[in-house]
Amino acid sequence: MDYRDLPIRDDLRELTPYGAPQIDVPYPLNTNENPYGPPPELVADLAEAVSTAATTLNRYPDRDATDLRKDLADYLGHGVTVRNVWAANGSNEVLQQILQVFGGPGRSAIGFEPSYSMHRLIALATATEWISGLREGDYTLDAAKAVAAIERHQPSVVFLTSPNNPTGTAMDLDVIRAVAKAADQVGAMVVVDEAYFEFARPGTPSALTLLPENPRLIVTRTMSKAFAMAGARVGYLAADPAVIDALLLVRLPYHLSALTQAAARTALKHVDALLGTVDAVKAQRDRIVAELTALGLPVVPSDANFVFFGVPGGDQKALWQKVLGHGVLIRDVGIPGMLRVTAGTESETTAFLDALKESLAVMEGES
Repeated sequence: MDYRDLPIRDDLRELTPYGAPQIDVPYPLNTNENPYGPPPELVADLAEAVSTAATTLNRYPDRDATDLRKDLADYLGHGVTVRNVWAANGSNEVLQQILQVFGGPGRSAIGFEPSYSMHRLIALATATEWISGLREGDYTLDAAKAVAAIERHQPSVVFLTSPNNPTGTAMDLDVIRAVAKAADQVGAMVVVDEAYFEFARPGTPSALTLLPENPRLIVTRTMSKAFAMAGARVGYLAADPAVIDALLLVRLPYHLSALTQAAARTALKHVDALLGTVDAVKAQRDRIVAELTALGLPVVPSDANFVFFGVPGGDQKALWQKVLGHGVLIRDVGIPGMLRVTAGTESETTAFLDALKESLAVMEGES
């Protein structure tokens, strides 16, 4: 039986499950993971913390993850307290809870694409109408055009992504301010997705600085990228306390397990060691930008741990396949003529650059 033969919602019938290709290759550089695993001292502390938590698994965990939220608030700074922070199983669950509260049937959400595709998919999964706003040719967002789109469509939720995925560039705070002002005038919430913020270039300000003046603003983060904890599934947000109170209406009871809370709190005790890998990743990102630019490829400036670049001749599928033939998996996000590669270790980056150069030479010979 095909699942479409079941009595599923009509608005889900034409959707397909989200997922990047999972192919067993020597160099997986397609999902923006941190290439450096947790340091040995963290692994040892995690084992102890999880063992301790395991002794009470017959009891439900702290329903509101209060201690974890305190630790996350301390990490974020900017005057953020436990009352400003919420945590869930990855930032995607955070986004889902936001849309369960502020979206839903009869409401809409707008995002400016290309951007993180899960914003659209989670909106659709929560029966929230999706409105696709557009970016400029260089993938930046024009503040006046964004404001005009908000005034025209009057959405319930506005999504911004900084640094943007898949393009990589952080957003100017003046754009966020303008969007937040326009959203406030139509009664909309603004979500600034900062999943990759720790990789931003020096001097890049966070939207966290705008929270005190914008009670409808939500800033989401994750421990999957810079913290190298993708397997732990921990995402969080910072917002006005009223937003946290609203999210309690839809969060499932005991949604964040005791083991997850223990792992996240332990990781936050090792924040210096974990974030110590960020500079190494940024160095490889900048190396990719420099070498691809030297090859004459168009490259989008990146504040993330990945690089979005153009393909000669525009056939990104052919280049993706040839690079894969060298054991290097990068990402085709479906934008014609563009590919995305995650910055890896020095050796992984070298493997990608060698594969890319050889693949480009072959394609040039075939043309």
